Amino acid sequence: MTVHVLILCTHNSARSVLAECMLNHLAGRLGRDVRAHSAGSAPSGRINPQALAVLQAAGIATQNCRSKSWDEFTGADAPPLAAVITVCDSAAAESCPVFYGAPGQPPAKAHWSYADPSVAAGGEDARRLAFELTRQALGYRMLQLLALPLESLERSALQAHLDHIARS
Repeated sequence: MTVHVLILCTHNSARSVLAECMLNHLAGRLGRDVRAHSAGSAPSGRINPQALAVLQAAGIATQNCRSKSWDEFTGADAPPLAAVITVCDSAAAESCPVFYGAPGQPPAKAHWSYADPSVAAGGEDARRLAFELTRQALGYRMLQLLALPLESLERSALQAHLDHIARS
């Protein structure tokens, strides 16, 4: 059974997209049945070109990337979510809609804070580096997530692991 993870950032244009692509890429390479999704409370409608550039430079597929609303994950046809992870502080502070997990089990929730690489000071080269460092940091946490037996973890155990990863 596929394990679904939703990653949220307000505009769904950079950090959440980096996380979605990294988790899907790494899960595929490791042969794990894990599917990442990303969304935002106020989606921009476009993916930041620098996010796409650093993913493509790392050999990670971006053709299915799109900026979308978190409303796509609240309906009856939404995938059952094992976890919902916010990656920007503004999204973490917002009142999220109700997301559904497996029957009788809401998804675990975590906040993994990352600075917005699109506003990094120092010009174009500094922003490019900020995007690459954010991609690498997200990749590290996604590897930690994929090291868990996600298919068999109870929600409380997954919650504890997500909180531990947040502190790493």
